[in-house]
Amino acid sequence: MSLHLIEIVPASTGKESVRRLLDTVSTAVSENGAELIESQVTADQGRVFVIVEAAAADGLADKVRSALGEAATEVTGPDAVRLVGAELEDIKKLKGNVDYLVEWDIPAEITMEQYLARKKANSPKYAEVPEVSFLRTYVREDTAKCLCFYNAPDEDAVERARQAVGTPFDRMFKLDI
Repeated sequence: MSLHLIEIVPASTGKESVRRLLDTVSTAVSENGAELIESQVTADQGRVFVIVEAAAADGLADKVRSALGEAATEVTGPDAVRLVGAELEDIKKLKGNVDYLVEWDIPAEITMEQYLARKKANSPKYAEVPEVSFLRTYVREDTAKCLCFYNAPDEDAVERARQAVGTPFDRMFKLDI
């Protein structure tokens, strides 16, 4: 079984619309023999990030797109991802909220091995910003980008944490739902 990222732009924002969208995605994923591991929604409900575990991603995108129909304006993925900084079994047990998601478009010259070595070397530096809790990262297997999840009091704190570990980012989202 491997992990995959699906990104969705809902056609309609609002908590109830996004909750229905997530229910539809969960059903479509399970009907394709996959398991929804977690979903995160931006505070403006404009973007949804879904992590699924599946033996194969074949047909998963079509199943999700078909189920969502006009409820989504964009569905990208599934893209194979690797979980870093947490154990999958622990993620499956979590039901708590995440405050922030940071996306980094990893430069093409950085390989997975380089990324993982850098992550391991720099992670202890998060201690320099104790008000921020690094939770986990999903890095695409093609190393095109990674998604890092944090609990923090505000965006400035997340930015300080990223500076402490010497890693830039391209987008930051406050999360909700």
